[in-house]
Amino acid sequence: MSSLVTPQHAEELSTGARQLGVELSEAQHAQLLAYLALLIKWNKAYNLTAVRNPDEMVSRHLLDSLSVMPFIHSERWLDVGSGGGMPGIPLAILHSDKQVTVLDSNGKKTRFLTQVKLELKLDNLQVIHKRVEEYQPELPFTGIVSRAFSSMENFTNWTRHLGDGQTQWLAMKGLHPADELVALPADFRVDSEQALTVPGCQGQRHLLILRRTA
Repeated sequence: MSSLVTPQHAEELSTGARQLGVELSEAQHAQLLAYLALLIKWNKAYNLTAVRNPDEMVSRHLLDSLSVMPFIHSERWLDVGSGGGMPGIPLAILHSDKQVTVLDSNGKKTRFLTQVKLELKLDNLQVIHKRVEEYQPELPFTGIVSRAFSSMENFTNWTRHLGDGQTQWLAMKGLHPADELVALPADFRVDSEQALTVPGCQGQRHLLILRRTA
């Protein structure tokens, strides 16, 4: 374990994952902590996340990302505006059988994500440095997720070309975004809404799962 990661962090991750109903293997637990250590180290220079205190990162980053894992079913995922890699990196760690792409327009952040891919040997992870509107994958994604990326209107409009009628769009939000849903484009509908409880996190968390109707 890195000196940047404490036994308390390890215990908080184990306990929190159990409370979320997410089973972590020893290898996955170790990889998540190795990712946390990289995040703490690089954040000092690269400003990857506004959360500066490492003691808050387990709940606000790792466990928050793990809270959506029960809703990850399909095979090819895109994390849009991935930033420091949430939830894309935890997704790639927990689902080594799925292809995960993390996309960000910020070169510093994609350099960090590339380093994580190399150090954690995440063969199922692809890092893309592009604006989402300009990204043209060979195949549509079966799942597209964003965490605090933009409004629901922008999220759907900017990623419409990256999915199809089979794709699930997962929007991770804090407060329930009732005002944003009013502005949802006409060709998207809400498939389901989930209120999430993230261990150690104050405040509300919501997951909205969308599909395209057209």
